[in-house]
Amino acid sequence: MSVLTCHCLLIAIVGLPFGAFLVLVLLACSGRRWSERTVSTAVTSAFGLAAASALVLAGIMTCGGERALTVPAGTWFTAGEYGLHLLLVGDRLSLPFAALTALLGCLIGVFSQRYLHREPGYLRFYLLLALFGTGVELVALAGALESLLVGWELAGLSSALLIAFFHERRRPVEHALRAFLTYRACDAGLLAAIVWLHHTTGASTVTGAPGGGGWAGFQAPAATGDAVLVGILLLWASMGKAAQVPLGGWLPRAMEGPTPSSAVFYGAISISLGPYLLLRTESVWAGAPAVWIAVIAVGALTAVHATLAGRVQTDIKSALAYASMTQTGLVLVEIGAGLRYLALAHLIAHALSRSAQILRSPSLIHDHHRLEQAAGRPLPPTGTHLARLLPGSAQAWLYRYALERGYFDAWLQDHVVGGFVRLIRRADSLDDRWAGRLSSGRAPAGLADRRDPVTVPHGGAPVARQGGPET
Repeated sequence: MSVLTCHCLLIAIVGLPFGAFLVLVLLACSGRRWSERTVSTAVTSAFGLAAASALVLAGIMTCGGERALTVPAGTWFTAGEYGLHLLLVGDRLSLPFAALTALLGCLIGVFSQRYLHREPGYLRFYLLLALFGTGVELVALAGALESLLVGWELAGLSSALLIAFFHERRRPVEHALRAFLTYRACDAGLLAAIVWLHHTTGASTVTGAPGGGGWAGFQAPAATGDAVLVGILLLWASMGKAAQVPLGGWLPRAMEGPTPSSAVFYGAISISLGPYLLLRTESVWAGAPAVWIAVIAVGALTAVHATLAGRVQTDIKSALAYASMTQTGLVLVEIGAGLRYLALAHLIAHALSRSAQILRSPSLIHDHHRLEQAAGRPLPPTGTHLARLLPGSAQAWLYRYALERGYFDAWLQDHVVGGFVRLIRRADSLDDRWAGRLSSGRAPAGLADRRDPVTVPHGGAPVARQGGPET
């Protein structure tokens, strides 16, 4: 096929989900009540065609011996010699991940037709699903870190909104805010990495030559210190999306959303964006051994922590959430060990199997009862061989550690979030004192929320005023 055909296929992978999103926005703004079949067909068809485009393009490039295909998507702006150029890249890393995203999006779209039948938020779910697919496809195919950042934020926003899908209840909203705040705190690392990469190399687009992983990479900073800094910032950004220690407390809480969104987001695709970012940018920090060690350490600690915490969960979705966290930690260990293709295959296999498990989770109790009836006795517990290897005191300590989820939630709430809140309150108190000094010329009583004394206008009733005294 011609080069133009390949370029059109690459653009279609991102454009089709985005087109479905625009169609649903127009349907929502039209004021008419559209049938559920129309809504679901628009999204599932877009994802299906995007998956076909990715597979066809991968086949063409494999037969032609092409390792990477880049398509210019315009220039955001230029200032002298500096410019932000937007590119789409198709290679051995991006096309498998893009095809996986589209296939799972199509599967979830079909599954949700019955699962969310007559749900008041039916249109809203498919609109957010299309927005999420657009963001992830943009992350997968971005040839410039600026484009990747846009898709990264779209995926995070749609994920948080779907956690709060049942917004009439308080818990989903609280858990969505926790996930969104975790995303925002870690996204600052990605933004800082892009800025510093521009400062040190002058560009943040993929180079023409394939990187060390067999796919297109970015230009690495010349100084080792700069490479370490950018690598640590990228690792911090990936930890938020991948739910790594100590930031993984949002993942089991994210299961408050509908089961289809839990399957495709937090069990498969969204949690895989963190490792994918490290794979995509590996050429930047490949020359910094300290980053390799940090990636392995974070992944190994997460795998151990999630394995222990997952063993004491009493509901299947939380157990599957910790299982996803464990596998993602192992993928980070593989990335840190330089096993690039193994990490990519692990991501794809885990996404497929975990999606199927979460979609099947509502029927787990029935399956368990059927197995017990077939066996004629209760099923034996699993994992007892590990307990026999440890003394009783160690078992009790590990059990308490698992119940408390490693004490990370309490530590973050008391020392990080609590300290930040106390700092804000202290700053508010100082601002209140300063405002009182300026308005009255004397030090106020020190109350953060003060009221003026009751004033009695001439011939009127007492009136309580808020704010400073009149001059």
